[in-house]
Amino acid sequence: MGVILGGRVGYALFYGFDKLADNPLWLLKIWEGGMSFHGGLTGVLIAALVFARKQNLRFFQLTDFIAPLVPIGLGAGRLGNFINHELPGRVSDVPWAMVFPNMGSAPRHPSSLYEFALEGVVLFVVLWWFSRHPRRMGATSGLFLLLYGIFRFAVEFVRLPDPQLGFIALGWVTMGQLLTLPMILGGLALIAWSRRQPINKTEAATAR
Repeated sequence: MGVILGGRVGYALFYGFDKLADNPLWLLKIWEGGMSFHGGLTGVLIAALVFARKQNLRFFQLTDFIAPLVPIGLGAGRLGNFINHELPGRVSDVPWAMVFPNMGSAPRHPSSLYEFALEGVVLFVVLWWFSRHPRRMGATSGLFLLLYGIFRFAVEFVRLPDPQLGFIALGWVTMGQLLTLPMILGGLALIAWSRRQPINKTEAATAR
C-alpha cells in the first residue's frame, strides 16, 4: 500500500500537479499510468514507521533490514519499463543505442536498462554484501539512499526528461535529479549519524 499510494500521489504532486489541480479525481485514474519512485519511497517509509511502532522496533532497525531487498523490486520495475518502451533515453550514437517505438528513427540510450543495472543489480550486490555482517544502526539505510541517489542522478543525464516538465533548472536539471538530491544528502547524514549508534540487532540476528 505504501508503494502504490505513495507512488501515485508522488507522481501527481511532482509530475502532474496541473492535472491534479484541474481535476482532483484524476489521481484515481491509475489506468492512465504514472508512478513516482520518490513518492513510493515516501509511502514505504511511512508504512515502515507505522509497522515499527506497532512491533516495538526502532525505525532504522526495520529499514536496515528492508533496504537490501528493495533493489530486487527496483530492478524488476526497470525491466518492465524497458519491455513497455517507457523512460526512453536521449538520442545517442553509442553502439548499443536502440530505436524506441513511436520515438522516431533516431537511436537512443536504453536508460531503463542502465537503471536496471545500477539500481537493481549493482545496488543489490553492494547492499547484500554490506549487510552480511552486523552494521551500526542506520548505516545500511544511509548507504541505500546515497547509492540510489548517485545512480539515479547520473542516469538522468542520458534519460529523456518528462515531456510535461522538461528541464526545470539551469537548462539541464530534471525533476528526477532535483528529487534525488535530498536522498544523497540524507544518505550522507544518516551514514554519519550511524557511526554513533549501536550495532543493529536485527542485522546481527540475520547474520547469525
